[in-house]
Amino acid sequence: MTMKPVQITIFGAEQKCASCIHLPSAKETMEWLEAALTRKFPDKKLAFTYVDIEDPQSQEEKEWAEAILNDEYFYPLVLINGEVSAEGDPHLPALVKQIQAVTV
Repeated sequence: MTMKPVQITIFGAEQKCASCIHLPSAKETMEWLEAALTRKFPDKKLAFTYVDIEDPQSQEEKEWAEAILNDEYFYPLVLINGEVSAEGDPHLPALVKQIQAVTV
């Protein structure tokens, strides 16, 4: 049986949000999450996707980007398998718990 990858999607923009000015960019956040989570879960399939909220591609990405642009969420917004997992300043321990929960 093939294990379906855990889809981790990070929404962000080149320009940081005003409340996140002291934090890494959304792209940098995706890079460190990818490095940290891949090390933490070497035997799990993790698929990482970065979505620029100024240039979403699919209809689903457009809906999430619109919600962020309408201030419903802070970015970077992290989704795990399509569910909101973190926004603004993601915390690794919380994301680890969520990945463990979906890969049981």
